[in-house]
Amino acid sequence: MALRKIISIDEELCNGCGNCITGCAEGALQLIDGKARLVKETYCDGFGDCIGTCPTGALKIIEREGEEFDFNRTLKYVEEIRGEEGARLMRESHKIHEQKMSAAQAPRGCPGSMFRSGPPAQSAAAPVADGSMPVVMKSELSQWPVQLHLLPTRASFFDNREMVILSTCSPATSPDVQWRYIRGRSVAIACPKLDRTEGYVEKLAEIFVSNNIPRVIILRMEVPCCGGLTAMVKAALERSKPQGLVVDEVTMSLAGEIIKTSRIY
Repeated sequence: MALRKIISIDEELCNGCGNCITGCAEGALQLIDGKARLVKETYCDGFGDCIGTCPTGALKIIEREGEEFDFNRTLKYVEEIRGEEGARLMRESHKIHEQKMSAAQAPRGCPGSMFRSGPPAQSAAAPVADGSMPVVMKSELSQWPVQLHLLPTRASFFDNREMVILSTCSPATSPDVQWRYIRGRSVAIACPKLDRTEGYVEKLAEIFVSNNIPRVIILRMEVPCCGGLTAMVKAALERSKPQGLVVDEVTMSLAGEIIKTSRIY
């Protein structure tokens, strides 16, 4: 037994949708009695790809004592339950994970929390003096609050304005987020991995039907766990079925570049 990262499932939040079953390339999760369950510790690699598929926030990566992930045994298990195609997908998944890992790290752990270091900003070789200068760039934010937990379900700043649902990391990843996505829009900020997400689906559903919002933009990061933001919005759309609303998903790379845009509603 060793201290390691492993999936944890909140059975009260799990609605039995089964999305995480297909999201786990290792087959570590199965639906049992209508709930997702970890079938064997050695099948879970701790990367957290399944988190981005859960619409209710029932899945989290935690650190606890557990049996080590066994790649070869898991691969054999996947071949038995999903055939050669499943084994191929598992190999591809682990190849992607290994490419994203730092050379100094062991090949396990959630890719969203993995250490990375990029080139320094060309225009900021040294820190700017804090507090001794006037505001250089004004914020485009025109409302408060912005955190999804704190937002009301009905507010004047929602009406007749597009809404952007930001992952917590995206504004820090690119300075373009302020003028490209926040300007002229209402804002909700959330993290599907670290927030207490119970109630998020219901609140979003109520916001969508209680306000005249023409368009919603989901701005998420490329890491798998951030897909949970889109999953929650999709669940809210299914719950509320708003008329005339357009929803787009925008995926941002860790370098702050837009790498994918797609219409989901």
